[in-house]
Amino acid sequence: MMKKIKYTLFAVLAATAFTSCDKVSPIGVLVSGTGVEDRVKMSHQYYEEHKIDYKFHLVLGDYTFLVGADSHLTTDDGRMSEMLEIGINNDDLFYAHLGDIADTKAEYYITLENVIQRYKKIWAEKNYEKVFLGDENDEYQVDDEDCYFYRYGDRLLSFDQIPFPFYPVVGNHDITHNGWALWSNIFHSSFYQIPILVMTDVEKGEAVMDRLIFLDSASGTLGREQVRLIEEGVLDAQALEKEYGVKTRNTFIFSHTNIFRPRSVEFASTFPREEMFFLLDRFAKWNATIVFLGHVHKWDQQNVNGIEYLTLDSMCEDNNPEPGDYLVRVKCDINGGVKWEKVHMNYKP
Repeated sequence: MMKKIKYTLFAVLAATAFTSCDKVSPIGVLVSGTGVEDRVKMSHQYYEEHKIDYKFHLVLGDYTFLVGADSHLTTDDGRMSEMLEIGINNDDLFYAHLGDIADTKAEYYITLENVIQRYKKIWAEKNYEKVFLGDENDEYQVDDEDCYFYRYGDRLLSFDQIPFPFYPVVGNHDITHNGWALWSNIFHSSFYQIPILVMTDVEKGEAVMDRLIFLDSASGTLGREQVRLIEEGVLDAQALEKEYGVKTRNTFIFSHTNIFRPRSVEFASTFPREEMFFLLDRFAKWNATIVFLGHVHKWDQQNVNGIEYLTLDSMCEDNNPEPGDYLVRVKCDINGGVKWEKVHMNYKP
């Protein structure tokens, strides 16, 4: 059966450990194990070698997506569960997270992976036809998830092959105490982009492209390698436009470290000033629609040179124990219009 939306997502790879060291300044958090240069090199190498895993979304008409930030998940998965449940129930195209997704203990990442796998199953059963290929007379096989597949067109996918559309960036808390190994074991890449093909006229075969850019700002700096790759144009729209034969409409950018101080157009004391000017200029060259940021646990909205900058509050139960408007939903209509609204979270620990 033809569905309104088809999804794809990058595959998960096992963790890789490195040996460089960085320091993130805003709250004096020391980062051990993997610096931004190594993270970006590894992420870009993986992205280049596995682009098939970053294949586009295909959308017929309007779509929405959901953004959250700074969940700092520990053993309580309440807010993360609520975010995914809200997104699935609303048929949002994807769910983006702006970093500091969990505090760096192995048990917290087990909690994180379990909640993602749980909602991936709910999402898969909602969006695919589940097919049993075992022996119905064998009660053990009936309970065995390995005997079930998911129909996608004329293909049958195993659960592991199902692409769950949860897209995170990496934050400073995600990389403390060798946390990069834990984070990358689930999500792998901190520097990537994903195109969304929007069919504006199905009968004529006309389409445009919205695209998602994910940056690594967890160390409070882009680093030399990330700046070099950006300057070389690896995140420019031209290659994707040539590949898919469409023009870019909207560009959405996701990063962890904030650029502006909340309620002020002053720069934050995070990125080196030269990098902030570099980013502002690059966002303008990319014709960015909205830039999403986190890190400071305080809502902020700025419009600079026609680009909207939204800094999200923390969705963490410990930081904000009372229910509140901690998520943002963006609606993109078929004509290219973009609107956003805050989304309320009700979970209270």
